[in-house]
Amino acid sequence: MKFQLAINLERMDDSTDMKAVRDHTLEMVKMADAAGFEIAWAAEHHAMEMTIAPNPFQILTWWGEHAKNIRLGVGVVNAAYWHPINLAGEAAFLDLVSDGRLEFGIGSGAYQREFDRMKPGLDQKDSWRYMQEMLPVVKELWKGDYTHNGEFWHFPTATSCPKPVQKDVPIWVAARAPITFDYAVEHNCNILSWPLTMPFSEAETYRARLDDAIAKHDGEYTGNWAVMRHTAVYDNEADRKAAMDAIRVQLSQFGNLMMKSGDVVNGFPDRVPLDSLEGNARVDPELLEENLMFGSPEQVITKLKKYEEIGVDGFLYYASMGMDMDQQKRSLKLFIDQVMPEFTEKELAHAG
Repeated sequence: MKFQLAINLERMDDSTDMKAVRDHTLEMVKMADAAGFEIAWAAEHHAMEMTIAPNPFQILTWWGEHAKNIRLGVGVVNAAYWHPINLAGEAAFLDLVSDGRLEFGIGSGAYQREFDRMKPGLDQKDSWRYMQEMLPVVKELWKGDYTHNGEFWHFPTATSCPKPVQKDVPIWVAARAPITFDYAVEHNCNILSWPLTMPFSEAETYRARLDDAIAKHDGEYTGNWAVMRHTAVYDNEADRKAAMDAIRVQLSQFGNLMMKSGDVVNGFPDRVPLDSLEGNARVDPELLEENLMFGSPEQVITKLKKYEEIGVDGFLYYASMGMDMDQQKRSLKLFIDQVMPEFTEKELAHAG
């Protein structure tokens, strides 16, 4: 199993200095790079401080200049917000300046609030149609001159300038629903899955959907499957409590965005009152600690082995959860020093 880092520039309130956020994020990526993480992922979101990511290609170009080995993952671009020519060129330019380290992720978006501003009139539930039209168009533009007359985009002959350095850019599709697993397998794309705060059984459900999709296509699938989880590794009670407090605050804001149950003021979502969500896996402390990649190094190793057993190829260590920046670094260091060797040393022994 390979390890990957997903991290956002995030502020939970305006008391946090933006330059400190900038510096911290880069330090985390450099730590992951030095430790041999496979990919660093940057998201795309707009007008929200908890995920400051107006252009993932800018973020990844910046990271790539400082972290020289780690691959650079777009995790993920929202197809509905882009024109294919623009998207193909931005992605290819990142591949060029990073000497072929682009991992191109595409998806359907998450928050209706964001669609209401970026693509008014589009229901988030229908945005998968944009993704499924966009991806083959981008791939054609990377090859050369191409004319398109589709449902959402129309343009005369054009090409991507520049072209990617890689002959075959790795493509990732964000998938939870069966229809998206089917699409990813049909087109032999890698798959990113995020079970949110649901139990491990949710990952098992995704595995079943992947297996069903592979069976529909005669078993001919060579892509990788990666699963993302919020991660906090701790070795003392103070850090354990701080991690739990942080994730509950962040999830109260996430609940606002997902359910449109509060306002967003100057980019900061109101917090959904936790007492209205108690007992829900979204905020219940015991369930969160069980479901997420939270725990001591030994507990995290045990959890990761369960993902490895169901065929997860890559684990995305999701670092962004409103936790104190120093604690984020302590957590990542514990993961690097005490968790990763259990898996990387085994891989080396198997290779030998």
